[in-house]
Amino acid sequence: MANTASARKRIRQTVKRTERNRARRSRFRTFLRKVEEAITGGDKTVAVAALREAQPELQRAADKGVLHDNTVARKLSRLSARIKAMAAG
Repeated sequence: MANTASARKRIRQTVKRTERNRARRSRFRTFLRKVEEAITGGDKTVAVAALREAQPELQRAADKGVLHDNTVARKLSRLSARIKAMAAG
């Protein structure tokens, strides 16, 4: 158990931050799942719309430090490539 006031405050801050990050992580995963479902559904217009909604959420997660910038770039690149391939397939 924390003995100093600063350590107790740190614990409070960590709990708040963890809760906030958990919510952010859940939110961007939901948006990613919607894109994945749209891709597997085979409807390109729905997939494009879902990706367009997911992009700012993923960027926000990167800005807040929940995800690394390169991770977001990789995910968006792979999803857009899969959507682009839908027209050919």
